[in-house]
Amino acid sequence: MSEHRATVEWQRAGEFRYETYSRAHTLEFDGIRVPGNAAPGNIPATVEPRPGVDPEQAFVAALSSCHMLWFLHLACQKQFVVDRYVDKALGVLDKTWVSRVTLRPEVTFSGKAPTEEEHKALHHRAHEKCYIANSVKTEIVVEPCLK
Repeated sequence: MSEHRATVEWQRAGEFRYETYSRAHTLEFDGIRVPGNAAPGNIPATVEPRPGVDPEQAFVAALSSCHMLWFLHLACQKQFVVDRYVDKALGVLDKTWVSRVTLRPEVTFSGKAPTEEEHKALHHRAHEKCYIANSVKTEIVVEPCLK
């Protein structure tokens, strides 16, 4: 078993009214600070815009990152050399929950690359191993692209 911590901090600046309070906050992970915010569509037009990762984006990123880390591990075990991995993942929010996340990893290899079948198998295994994917009821679809 392992524990993983994050600190979320918000502080009031001005009146605390729905129409005006800032949704901006800070996410901290072992000393790394990332600006957070609500999704733009959830912020009233009367609130000054501020940049930040919204919770839904963070969720999609966590799924994508976990999948990538397992993929890299499994590719390394099979002695495939990965040069680059880019995933432009997309999450779909259906009223009250993120019902589907599509991972679209594009992977570039050096030297001997896996066959299309081996590449798909690596992604399938990475999906099975991903702790985050195994922790949620969201449908996760992996659409790999071999470069």
